[in-house]
This record gives sequence, C-alpha cells and structure tokens, in this order.
Amino acid sequence: MAALLEVNNVTGGYSPSHAVIKNISFAVHPREIVALIGLNGAGKSTTIKHILGLLQPLDGSIKIAGQSFQSAPDSYRLSYGYIPESPIYYEELTLWEHIELMAMSHGLTKEELSKRAELLLREFRMEEMKNRFPQQFSKGMRQKLMIMMALLVQPPLYIVDEPILGLDPLGIRSLLTWLQRCKEQGAGILMSTHILATAEKYCDRFIILHKGEIKAQGTLDELRQFTGLFGHSLDDIYLRIVEDEKQ
Repeated sequence: MAALLEVNNVTGGYSPSHAVIKNISFAVHPREIVALIGLNGAGKSTTIKHILGLLQPLDGSIKIAGQSFQSAPDSYRLSYGYIPESPIYYEELTLWEHIELMAMSHGLTKEELSKRAELLLREFRMEEMKNRFPQQFSKGMRQKLMIMMALLVQPPLYIVDEPILGLDPLGIRSLLTWLQRCKEQGAGILMSTHILATAEKYCDRFIILHKGEIKAQGTLDELRQFTGLFGHSLDDIYLRIVEDEKQ
C-alpha cells in the first residue's frame, strides 16, 4: 500500500548552519497510527514543522499523497489536518465561526458542515460553547476547538502534536476514539506524544527520535526484537534505547 506521508533522508533545522534533525526517514500509511516519541529537544517539533511546510529541508524530501510542498503548496496543505500542542485561534471569531472558516477553506458544503460539526460538538461536549469566543474557554476547551477543526475536514493524513495535554479524561477518550475511527476509515495518523502508555495502546508503529536522529522504528514486537527486551513495555524499550545513547 502506498504511503500517505513519506519523509526521505531529511536533514533540517532553523538555519543552514545548524541541523536539528539529521537524515531521518519514515513513512505513514493509510489505516495506521504512528507514534513519534522522544525527549524534549529530540527534534519532534522540528520534524513536524518540516512536514507542515513551515520549514524547508536542507536536504532530503517530504511528500504527502505523492506531492511535495514545493510543487503544490495549496493542495499539499489541504491534504493534512493538524492538531497543535498549543491552541491557535482568532480572538475575534466565535467557536462556530472558526468551524465555518475551516469548512470554507476546504470546500465543504453547508450540509457536510452541519452534519459533521453537529457530531463533533456533541462528542466533545462543546454545544453550549458554540457562540462563545475562545478567550472565554479553558485551555482544554481551546484544545477541543483545534481538534474539532482538524477532524471536521476529514483529510487523508492527520498530524497530531501532543494532543492529550490539557484535555480532561472524557476529552481524551473522545479524541482517541475518534482517531481510531479515522484510522479504520482509511486515514493515516502521525502522533507526537510523551505518554508512552497511551502510544503503546493505540499506535501501530513507533518512531524513536533522539538527538535529531531516528534510533529505532517499527511495531512493538519489532522494537522488542531490536532491543532484546522480549515481553517488555514501550516505556522499558524507550528508556533502554535512550540510556544506551549515554554510554
């Protein structure tokens, strides 16, 4: 099955003289959730910014559904949904106006907007907040706004950056259940997270990024074989790989 996201030998960073990520390669396919895990400063955010098209690789290439940002920036941006770690919103727009703006930018019909938004508002218990402004929301509510905007457009690929932070337990359950449903319907999902127990439960494959380099990637069984930690948790495997780098 062809990959939705292809990251091929990418080196990049914030200036040509300082590479943060070094020669990294991985892919995300339809119907899978892939976890991108690493310590603070490992290069996860830099990797995501390159995928989003906010940074351009110093070397290597990134493609979503076979196209690069350089060759088709508009359609490239429309091919993914992004859930950021820190909510980004317009102070002058209500929740519903944010939803309408996202629908308009992706060409949704009024019927599609109404049907999808109604389901999302109910799922994330935000119906009563529909006509309020985000600055009146808690951090978790603002995060739910970002989640609903990304899920609304039903893209083939989701880029999800630390999605659980700030959410209450019901919000976490709703998000993970919805992402699982998106996966079953054919979407690919790249999820950056520090919560390894959640990653182990919901993700199909794992990419361990450390000091800007991919140290291991694969299914849990493949990582167990790679480290020799048969029967161990993702947490044990991750700590072994990171601690081995100190030696």
